[in-house]
Amino acid sequence: MRSIAGFLVLALLALPAVAQVLKPWSGGATPPLVLSDLEGVKHRLADYRGKVVLVNFWATWCVPCRDEMPSIERLRATLEGKPFVVLAVNLAEPESRIRKFLEAVPVRFPVLLDRDTQASKAWQARLLPVTYIVGPDGAIRYRYVGELDWSGPEARKAILGLLK
Repeated sequence: MRSIAGFLVLALLALPAVAQVLKPWSGGATPPLVLSDLEGVKHRLADYRGKVVLVNFWATWCVPCRDEMPSIERLRATLEGKPFVVLAVNLAEPESRIRKFLEAVPVRFPVLLDRDTQASKAWQARLLPVTYIVGPDGAIRYRYVGELDWSGPEARKAILGLLK
């Protein structure tokens, strides 16, 4: 009985490490994504064909979303000059709230407005944060639900593998 209890304790301790693994996508075709950013510029996922795109669904009221945003910016900065783009899709919040957050946590990637939550529904973004990595061919390659250090070695390795 002790060996089973010991195994369960070790398994529970390993969960955070397992939770950090990017899972290959097997959920079907990539939904369309056409949204405007805070400046009114329309962004179409299809326009980024040939690039790796990190699509992050988030909200300011979501603590893990806020916590992971700096790591997404660090990742973007380290891949500057490569065919890599970040699109952060905010879930139906007032622009004033988003802008206030961005004053405290500045980022240099587009923040898109999903005002009616139709994009979030199409992408099945039911829990936040949820992030998709779209390959240069326009197909979703990875999905991750929850907070992740996007500047960490595993995320970078997965993205660099798609940049080849």
